[in-house]
Amino acid sequence: MSQPVCIVSGASRGIGLAVARRFINAGHIVCGVARHEDALLKASRGLDAGERFVGLVGDVSKPADVERVVAAAAERGAIRALINNAGCAPLSPVSLMNDEDFQVAIDVNVAGVFFMTRAVWPAMLTNGDGVIVNISSVASIDPFPGFAVYGACKAWVNLFTQAVAGEGKPHGIRVYAVAPGAVETAMLRAHFPDLPTENTLDPNDVAAVVEQCCGEAMAHCSGQTIFVRR
Repeated sequence: MSQPVCIVSGASRGIGLAVARRFINAGHIVCGVARHEDALLKASRGLDAGERFVGLVGDVSKPADVERVVAAAAERGAIRALINNAGCAPLSPVSLMNDEDFQVAIDVNVAGVFFMTRAVWPAMLTNGDGVIVNISSVASIDPFPGFAVYGACKAWVNLFTQAVAGEGKPHGIRVYAVAPGAVETAMLRAHFPDLPTENTLDPNDVAAVVEQCCGEAMAHCSGQTIFVRR
């Protein structure tokens, strides 16, 4: 039997990097996807996982990139898990948000999740199983002022998760959303430099829940959004 493969988008830092480390330790080959090769190289050195971590340069908002990285991942083994972690969170009142920031938020947070899910689906159907975990946010139900677009994107992720879980159930494919509160990442600090650290989650706290979703004990929760708060 081939070694299980886990694809992690946004794998070069933060939650994605913490997820990659956990799945490597659990025996997976992790195919980490990010837009910048230098960031993936830095992540690879930090993980020190040898051939168990494969950095794949690609933009999840571009279907051609997504098809290419998923095909490359399938060459390493059976794709058993997809973690849709790549995201962006423009902070702006609706009245001041420019067209570019709005479109990027949609492209990464919405289209990227769809493209990646669609691309792995045939492999999971062939395998007869698979787990997809979409990283959502508490902002999907309680958006901080300025996060209207980001929160709405993540609310879409929650509903998409529920719908796709229904499609996957007859085929042994499970789908979850994990929705954390504030997580200690570079993206958080770019927006909220003064937020006390006692109010934030560690990326590994979120990665632990992602890993639990891929275990049999959480099989009955497919389709649910799991909220993670400090």
